[in-house]
Amino acid sequence: MIEGFATAKGTAVYHARRRVPEVARGHVRSWAELEVSSIGIGTYLGIEDLATDDAYRGAVARAFDLGINVVDSAVNYRHQQSERSVGAALRTVIEARTVTREEVVLATKGGFIPRDGRIPTDPASYVREMYVRTGIVAAAEVVGQSHCIAPRFLANQIEMSRRNLGVETIDVYYVHNPEVQLAEIDRATLHGRLRAAFELLEAEVDHGAIRVYGVATWTGLRQPPSAQDYLSLAELVRLAEDVAGQHHHFKVVELPYNLAMTEAFTSANQQVAGETVSLLEAARRLGVYVMSSASIYQGQLARNLPPVIGEFLPGLESDAQRALQFVRSTPGVGTVLVGMRQLAHVEENARLASVEPLRWEEFGKLFSEA
Repeated sequence: MIEGFATAKGTAVYHARRRVPEVARGHVRSWAELEVSSIGIGTYLGIEDLATDDAYRGAVARAFDLGINVVDSAVNYRHQQSERSVGAALRTVIEARTVTREEVVLATKGGFIPRDGRIPTDPASYVREMYVRTGIVAAAEVVGQSHCIAPRFLANQIEMSRRNLGVETIDVYYVHNPEVQLAEIDRATLHGRLRAAFELLEAEVDHGAIRVYGVATWTGLRQPPSAQDYLSLAELVRLAEDVAGQHHHFKVVELPYNLAMTEAFTSANQQVAGETVSLLEAARRLGVYVMSSASIYQGQLARNLPPVIGEFLPGLESDAQRALQFVRSTPGVGTVLVGMRQLAHVEENARLASVEPLRWEEFGKLFSEA
């Protein structure tokens, strides 16, 4: 197991070494004393085969070479194969002495019950045999035969992710899409389950298995308060405060934000101190870092964007770069996650490191037209 975790000194050294060609102002973001890249590499898409494993290993290693020091995964992505590919890439660069563990931020997630390298012919039977009968979960804790956030399950998943990644410590650990629980339980029950999950995660911080935690959502933080699957960021922070006081480690959220899904910036759906604000503004006030997922909407925004986008984002090479530039220029967005397994895509997107994000005056014009 690789020892260590991302540190202030390590991440500062990482970016200092990569300032040729010059890194533009705004590419390196400060968060929790770390220096993190404005672009991170995601590992969600792809089938569970050796070719995709090899592609992700190469893409992650190349991203580290090019000034991207944030990598995002989940234990269920490609049935654990994505985490293993990230771990293999990390070992490669550390053995080559091009990157140290202290220089990169590893994020992963737990909540969806993972398979192992393949889709079982009978998923329900797989869950019973592998998780219920072994005592890792109780049947009543599982939603939709696929999702669980019970403490014993999350502890098991953290250990599984540590083994897959080959690291002693995970920098960021997310409870994955907790809003799906609301399809079968009421909000009070979800809050009780989340409080128990946060107690476990605070203990995992104390034990050195993770550094900080949060939630990664798809719909929950973007929905109107009337929606069944709505999540309140302020309530999540309060649950963490109930568990660990003001020194809690609930420090980050991940949610979709892109040119086609702008709710995090445009929808006032969060209550903070009696005021209704957007998710991004709520996160700013509550001291929570935001990582955006689906930044090019799984490739749908990488081509055929309206010409007006190019008019307000001149000098960029591609629609993929324009879509990412839009997201990384949005006030309140920290790191923009984009799935990449082709080296050409890594190199294309990494070139944004030499481009300054839009200033507010220009961004506002783009947003009003887009």
